[in-house]
Parts: sequence; structure tokens; C-alpha cells
Amino acid sequence: MLAYLCGPIEFADGGGKLWRRNLAPFLREQLGHHFYDPAEDEKKNLADEEVAQFRDWKQADPERYRRTIRKIIQFDLDLIENRADYLICYWDNPAGGSGGTSAELTAAFRKGIPVYLVTPVPMEQVSGWMIGCSDQVFTTIEGLKEFLSGRYGREKQSPLWKD
Repeated sequence: MLAYLCGPIEFADGGGKLWRRNLAPFLREQLGHHFYDPAEDEKKNLADEEVAQFRDWKQADPERYRRTIRKIIQFDLDLIENRADYLICYWDNPAGGSGGTSAELTAAFRKGIPVYLVTPVPMEQVSGWMIGCSDQVFTTIEGLKEFLSGRYGREKQSPLWKD
């Protein structure tokens, strides 16, 4: 199984890496799942020059920046649409700050890929679009882990592989 770890990166504290790093061992060790962390994979499908320069191009060369960002968008959406078994989205900023997160949730929703939204934000401050694309909403990572263990835990999956 492959979990896609979705959530703000560009304007998130620490590039959105901390929650992903904290969840990764659980996915790998407790569930035996693989995961894709877009916050850690800066290379994606980019050339070395693009990786090194694209952030500077946002101001200096907007057209080149746009072309590079479109490559990243294609890469991430292709991965969601063709490889992900489920998405985990962590959303802790009611003010927004992420254009890609809603797009990724929408792509998964349209393909029938389960979306698990974790948000400590009061529901009235969470985008209806995000809620609508989600299959389950949790207020904590611990609540998500409990659900995933019950849904995808190794003991639940092992009978599938017996004769």
C-alpha cells in the first residue's frame, strides 16, 4: 500500500516536514505501508538546475518558474492518480496558504482514492471543499493512527494472503 502525505509545504512551518517525519515510522513499521512524502522529495522529475534555481525564478523569471512548477504538479498528481492507495492530509492553518493541498484532495476524491484529513482546526474554519473530499476527518494524528490500525493493520491484512 502507498500513502501519499498531503498538506501545505511552501508556506508551512518547517516546510511541512515535521508531521510527516513523525507519522512515517508508524506507516512503515506498524502497517508495513510505503509512503510518498512530497516535502522530502525536492528532486521529483526536475533537472538539477531546476531544483537549485526554481525558487529564485519565482521573482526573477516567472515564466520559467511556472514551467517548473507545472512539472511538479504533473509529477504529484500522476503519483496520486496512478499509485496512491490513500491520502493522508494534515491541515492546521485555517487561513489557508496552500493551493496544492485542495487540488491533491480533489484528484484523489475524483479517482475514488480514500482521503483521511487530520485537522486540529475547528470544523467551522475548515474549507467545505476539503471536508467534502475527505472520507474521514480526525482531530489528532493519534486518532488517525487508531483508525488506520483498525482498517489496514497487518492482522487485518494477513488473512488476505492465506490459501
